[in-house]
Amino acid sequence: MRPDPVPLSRAQRLALTSTSFLLLAIATMALGPLIAGSGWWWLCAFIAAGTLFAGAGLRALRTPASLVPVLELVVLLLLLTLVFGGTTSIALIIPTQGTFETFGGLMSGAQRTIEQQSVPAIPVPPLLFALAVGVGLLAVVVDILVQTLRVPALAAAPALVPVLVPGFIIEAGAEAPTLVLTAAAYLLLLRVDVRVRRRARLLGDGEGDGDDAATIVPPKRVPIVSTLGASLGLAAVGLLTASVLAASTPSVSTSLLLGSPGQGTLFARGVSPFIDLGRDLRRPEARPAFHYFARDADRPYFTLLTLDRFEGEVWGATDAAVDGDNTVDAMPRPDGLSDDVATSEHPIEVIVDEVRTTWLPVPYPSSRIEGLSGSWFWDSDSLAVRSVDTNTGGQRYRVTRLEVEPTVAQLRGASGDLPSDLDPYLELPEDAPPIIAQTAAEITAIATSRYDAAVAIQSYLRSADFDYSTEAPVAEGYDGGGFDVVARFLETKAGYCVHFASTMAVLAREVGIPSRISLGYTQGRPAQERVDGVQRVEVDSHDLHSWPELYFEGVGWVPFEPTPGRGSVPEYSRPGAGEGTGAAAPSAAPSTPGADGRPELDPDRGLAGQRGDGLAADSWWQRGAPVALVVVLLLLIPAGLRLGQRWSRRRRLARGDRPADAAWDEVIATARDLGAGGGAVETPRAFAASLAGREAFGAAEPAAALTVLRDAVERERYGPDPGSPADGTELRDALARVRAALLAGATPPVRFRAVLVPRSLFDAARRALGERPPADA
Repeated sequence: MRPDPVPLSRAQRLALTSTSFLLLAIATMALGPLIAGSGWWWLCAFIAAGTLFAGAGLRALRTPASLVPVLELVVLLLLLTLVFGGTTSIALIIPTQGTFETFGGLMSGAQRTIEQQSVPAIPVPPLLFALAVGVGLLAVVVDILVQTLRVPALAAAPALVPVLVPGFIIEAGAEAPTLVLTAAAYLLLLRVDVRVRRRARLLGDGEGDGDDAATIVPPKRVPIVSTLGASLGLAAVGLLTASVLAASTPSVSTSLLLGSPGQGTLFARGVSPFIDLGRDLRRPEARPAFHYFARDADRPYFTLLTLDRFEGEVWGATDAAVDGDNTVDAMPRPDGLSDDVATSEHPIEVIVDEVRTTWLPVPYPSSRIEGLSGSWFWDSDSLAVRSVDTNTGGQRYRVTRLEVEPTVAQLRGASGDLPSDLDPYLELPEDAPPIIAQTAAEITAIATSRYDAAVAIQSYLRSADFDYSTEAPVAEGYDGGGFDVVARFLETKAGYCVHFASTMAVLAREVGIPSRISLGYTQGRPAQERVDGVQRVEVDSHDLHSWPELYFEGVGWVPFEPTPGRGSVPEYSRPGAGEGTGAAAPSAAPSTPGADGRPELDPDRGLAGQRGDGLAADSWWQRGAPVALVVVLLLLIPAGLRLGQRWSRRRRLARGDRPADAAWDEVIATARDLGAGGGAVETPRAFAASLAGREAFGAAEPAAALTVLRDAVERERYGPDPGSPADGTELRDALARVRAALLAGATPPVRFRAVLVPRSLFDAARRALGERPPADA
């Protein structure tokens, strides 16, 4: 299919632009199952409309066709600046260096949100930015195919991009109604193009062939039935093709494109987080994670991730999609907490040092968080906070901790009738080693309530029979938190926090207490620094920890500390607590860990010391320089091709290979680039006469050089016997003088455009495609 050489009117161009926009807008609807809400679609429609109709306006202003796509990219940049540039732009649309830095951060965030979110994804700003850029680029490609190259049938290729994407993410692929509408829009584009071509040719009355050949003019009206069959057939083929592609595309809905079950694990490698934490604890050197300022000597644990699913071999977090309504500016009261339990709020300011994770370290429970950058959401069950487009690097935020202060009487009097939604927190595989049930029965034999059973389990694990060791589990091959590991731990009685936490959680479930495990940090260590009278507390990778949380109706999830030598034991969980007072308060004095109790977290893992994090360490120039270099190289391609063409003609001059013809072609190309004429139908004498009338050729030397080139090319092309070739040196000198005169007669902007956008090169491409090059304005 060749581009149509017949020029189109503004109305005809506008009709093609409108149908192109309709096709792209409908095709983008195919992403609906992947993204929550509809606001993202309106943004994509705005970007596509702005880009496509800007191209229509540029053509109405008779902008050279080769410049329109470049200017459409400029319009796209202005639209992105308007929507995403914010205060970094000038007059809202003119980008600055800060705007490009913002774009770089959004693109980095887009990559993370694609990796971290599950379907349907929340349309956070980085994801919206990626969608806007993608749709804008597709709009430019569609416009080039439909308007510049005049091959609208190929517009199906960019339109299929959003249609095929769902097939890579979800099993169902794109929805059938969207496929039907996309096929109909594509058919409409083809029919409008056919009508536009026919109308343009009729209005041209056969002109444009450039000869006297007879022209057969078709009737102005064609019966609709003459094309209806072909149109319906084309629609059926297009719809069938799209349906087959969408249905047969292998689904990778469990990949990292838009989330996976593996997102529930802290280290995102598909390995038990217990195994990973154990490896980290065995490293000797600490790395700073974060520090915080808390009044009232508040020293809470900081939770990153809650593990609630136990499958016998490994603990894991339930995979749940992020709810876009769960913003951290207002967090709910924790599940199961009644109004009868005393609570108080305590503000804590947290400054992240080196920890890099998509899970935010916050005390459980918290009521609100302020000052975060990026998009952060709380989990409906655990209230753990995670991001879908950024990480903790460089964050500084204020979290309001909700301190829950139950009495022992409230814990002991908690109802045994549990809601059905707590059943998953009681599940245990059937093939449990006998030692687990035996141990649970022995240590809780005299317990009169679930609370007393929990205290008995904690006291048993903290007794002198058990030792804290990060090496013993590895040496004896029972590292982790599964059933077999718990059984070996109960026999060996040596391990670290993950063994104590998982064992207490399993024993609690064995006696009917819902349990889960939290991973995070202990309280840290006070430093000498004070700010406004508030002491600074340092938390590093040695403070990584895991602990169990048990559920009591009316109180909710309550933390326990079964690991000896780590953290602090809540007052309400001590044997004999509340006797005589009935009150409880968490202990503020942490136990002193042993020398091996606080090892370091691997710096190139998710929780501490990822100094190489691209968002935190790399400057915008480091990230954007390669992209900018590629863009510059692409823009310089026409200039490079034109330079190569000039070099080739000079080589012909040196070799004597029709040198006059080569020199004259270079004169025409230079004049064409500078907008000084050079039409393909002009004879050398006519063209030389038009050039001679220009002011630059009023001097004797340029005029004489032009005459030398004209006479030489006429002899070489039209002479009966060209004889020996013209002198190459003379022609080369004459060519240099003529080019110098042409350049001297052009303004600097014209010369600049002639270098970057050589019109002669694009004219050659048009002629190769069968299209007539436009005349100079």
